[in-house]
Amino acid sequence: MRILGIDYGGKRVGLAVSDGLGLIAHGLPTLCVESDDALLARLREIIAGHDVAEIVLGLPRNMNDTLGPQAARVTAFAEKLKPLGLPVHFVDERLTTERARRVMHEAGFTHARQRKNVDRLAAQFILQIHLDARRIPPPPESPAP
Repeated sequence: MRILGIDYGGKRVGLAVSDGLGLIAHGLPTLCVESDDALLARLREIIAGHDVAEIVLGLPRNMNDTLGPQAARVTAFAEKLKPLGLPVHFVDERLTTERARRVMHEAGFTHARQRKNVDRLAAQFILQIHLDARRIPPPPESPAP
């Protein structure tokens, strides 16, 4: 079973899927969608085609840790995912888009190529954050005094 990572945006939606072992995030083509209904139909196809068992959504937080208008849109979209019957997890996506732009700039991508790939790479970062967090064991509990 795989996990689908989503970087939900107003015009473009970046996607990534984990490998079967849940170790590595792989980018999928970015979707340009007109409506959430069209996006949900496309996600159903992707979920079936990739044997997806969970969804991870990037939750945009402000630098002061508050939630803004885009976070409200993401949580509203998460509600629309409920009929799919899959668990939905949120990951703090602060600076993932900037990190994606920086990586592509350092790799020599043109501005046009960066624009085309930034959402997919941000979705990969979002999903990889989730995958890495699942592998890290929780800290041991300290003994009671």
